[in-house]
Amino acid sequence: MAESFVRVDESSLLETTPLLPPLPQKPGNQEKKGNGEEIDGRDHVATDLDKALQRLEWFLGALGFNQSSVLRIVVSWGLFLVLGLAVPVVILELSDCRGCQKGQIKSFEVDIVVSQACLAAVSLLCASHNLRKYGIRKFLFVDRYSGHVERFSEEYIKKISDSIRLLVLWVLPCLVLKTAREIIRVLYVHQESLWHSTAILLAFIMSWTFAAAIFLSVCVLFHLVCNLQIIHFDDYANLLERESDVLLLMKEHMRLRYNLSKISHRFRIFLLLEFTIVTGSQFVTLFQTTAYHGIITCVNGGDFAVSSIVQVVGVILCLNAASKISHRAQGIGSLASRWHALATCGSGEASQMRNTNNGNSEATNAHITSSFYRIGSESDLESVDFMMMPTNTHLASSMSSYQKRQSLVMYLQSNRGGITIYGWTVDRGLINTIFFIELSLILFVLGKTIVFTGPGWFVSRN
Repeated sequence: MAESFVRVDESSLLETTPLLPPLPQKPGNQEKKGNGEEIDGRDHVATDLDKALQRLEWFLGALGFNQSSVLRIVVSWGLFLVLGLAVPVVILELSDCRGCQKGQIKSFEVDIVVSQACLAAVSLLCASHNLRKYGIRKFLFVDRYSGHVERFSEEYIKKISDSIRLLVLWVLPCLVLKTAREIIRVLYVHQESLWHSTAILLAFIMSWTFAAAIFLSVCVLFHLVCNLQIIHFDDYANLLERESDVLLLMKEHMRLRYNLSKISHRFRIFLLLEFTIVTGSQFVTLFQTTAYHGIITCVNGGDFAVSSIVQVVGVILCLNAASKISHRAQGIGSLASRWHALATCGSGEASQMRNTNNGNSEATNAHITSSFYRIGSESDLESVDFMMMPTNTHLASSMSSYQKRQSLVMYLQSNRGGITIYGWTVDRGLINTIFFIELSLILFVLGKTIVFTGPGWFVSRN
């Protein structure tokens, strides 16, 4: 059987958007620069957005994500290796603790520093690579040439501000807990002098804040990218209510689905490594705390609680954003089905088709029967010449409109999209799978380290 396919280039749909025509040039919308050149008045629309993006880019650059040159790469990774890894390890090795269980504290904290450094390194590597390759605008899909800046500028600014506020909201409470824990640790682990203790306290807090801010910043950045795409999916849902051009709707959905595939491609390694490192870190934490024969206190185990909060918050931010945008993408099919049903029932196409079919039923059946025999006796390519075309103009128009909408609905239901990790869509099903895997690991560790000996009594295995 010979078939012919029409190949659609999705990348060609990204240059311009079918939803927003270019704003007309008006004399009042042009101004003079200092050198006499004219500038478009639309640049003023994006001024606030430019400032928000500049603030975000400056913040990311302060954490070392701006690696646009060799010098910046060396400085960024050098600062990370010194402040994020070398400082806490050196302090743990050189700190003198007379009269206390130094080995007990050190054995716990080394694992915490390693897991924290691994998460920060993965976050810094993935985010800096994407920012260096695409830039902040293309990375967030708010490029001024895409045609959406004028329409969604205020919503973009709001999402960016909410993301920065979300990062601060989570970093500050964790920083307070970390500071309180380090103060208790300094009071317990007596040093030679007060200045020595204060230096150790500040070094630990700076190192932890730097690594935690890098990890949570990338999680919030992924959360921001998904939330910006939610704006476009909500607009697409509104577009179904006011637009009847099927080709335009299909092009817009192809553009949205292309953006989701790009986001998935850029973040899939980070998400996979993040889940793996956090799971391994929590596995080691649970194993060490349950297998330890001594008493777990705020001094020796307080960092476990703080680091676990940071790691779980980062995972929740990523899963929440990915599942939310996947849910929006998968819900487009049901919205399109409702749109198709309302358009079919409200346009009078059914009655037109019914009246036409009643008057020409016998002739139509005769032509269909003759066409059937011709199709069955000829090859697939030759049988196309014998296909019956509707003779009634209204019937042809109604059937054409109905079939176009039906094809769009079938396309949307078959191409739901969403954030994927190597083919696995991050939705409620994957979240349930992750939950049961984590629960199985917890029960496995508890089965290896905890023994139930009587009512209300648990002891560690030897």
